[in-house]
Amino acid sequence: MRRILIVGAGQAGLMLALSLRQDGYEVTVVSARTPDDLRRGRVMSTQYMFGPALALERSRGLHLWDDEAPRAVGQRVTLAAPPGRRVLEFLGGWEQHAQSVDQRLKMAAWLELFEDRGGRVVHRSVAASDLEGPAASHDLTLIAAGRGELAGLFDRDSRRTVFDRPQRMLSCVYLHGVTPWPDHPEPHVRINALPGIGELFVMPALTRTGPCTILLWEAVPGGPLDCWQDRPSPEEHLARSRELTRELLPWEYERITEAEPTDPLCTLYGGISPVVRHPIGRLPAGFRVLGMADVVVLNDPIAAQGSNNAAHCAAIYHRRIRERGEGPFDEPWMRATFEAYWDHARHGTRLSNTLLGPLPEHVQRVLQAATRHPEVAARFADGYARPSTLDDWLFDPDQAAAYLASFS
Repeated sequence: MRRILIVGAGQAGLMLALSLRQDGYEVTVVSARTPDDLRRGRVMSTQYMFGPALALERSRGLHLWDDEAPRAVGQRVTLAAPPGRRVLEFLGGWEQHAQSVDQRLKMAAWLELFEDRGGRVVHRSVAASDLEGPAASHDLTLIAAGRGELAGLFDRDSRRTVFDRPQRMLSCVYLHGVTPWPDHPEPHVRINALPGIGELFVMPALTRTGPCTILLWEAVPGGPLDCWQDRPSPEEHLARSRELTRELLPWEYERITEAEPTDPLCTLYGGISPVVRHPIGRLPAGFRVLGMADVVVLNDPIAAQGSNNAAHCAAIYHRRIRERGEGPFDEPWMRATFEAYWDHARHGTRLSNTLLGPLPEHVQRVLQAATRHPEVAARFADGYARPSTLDDWLFDPDQAAAYLASFS
């Protein structure tokens, strides 16, 4: 059976590795951290996953927390204006529920499951030069580690990349004790947008200590929400979040007055420069490696596409590897495999990039219509789960106008 090497043990790398092991492939995963390291470590993301991506996990027996993680049924969008005024608001339901499972739990369990299924794990950090020998002894080497030197093996695709720097500075904290929305206690994601300033996302999730709520601040650089450079402790993060919500989003302040951090490592800070990279990297001796998920398509989390794209990437690469049989994993095959993934990821990338900039007037009209028409609210919300469904009505002014005219 063919030998596959996967460098990186996140959503994409481990999902692909586990899928290939089910088919009998000989798979080695290189992970910088052990399961215990992961469980004891800092939170890594907000990892919201929608119905289609969760279905891919279930089809492989990998969604191990279905009965524990809160099942979010939709998203509430609130457009706010300082000081603390709601301009518009609507709730849109998804066709299938969404969930978020702390990756400290998920990746640790998947690493152990991979070894239980006969996979080989090498626990070490690697540089490009360390991969020469392993790449030579495997039929295919995939890079699923989205940061650092290995990501630098893949050149930026200027045709498909819109930004050259982070459009938001990010900070998140995991909390216990956030109270439900009064008139809609069923779990759902709340998106609070402050045009020109940033966003606050409030998301039900599952962490090491049980169900929780994640606050994710997306701050326009240089604005009043861009205040996390000192990387405050969880307690300080919560105190600052209370100050910001009391002034700008008082309806959210009311929800977090009794909250407390879930653990000492429940905060995360940083900024993401959205980028699309060319899919083939070359090691110093010339071996070709194929990038996947965040390595080749990295989006800001404003539309929650990261973990969803990773799951779809793993599924597409898995199918392409199986279909290749004993054929060579050569450069044409690598390019075609990435293009099959890009055909999915381009829609979420377009949505993410649109939400990062000033909203076009026709998109603003869509949001206004969503406050009056539940069908519009639902269609907009479900576009986060199925971004390709947005192409024929949301992004083009004439198509959006035609769609909204049907409700006149």
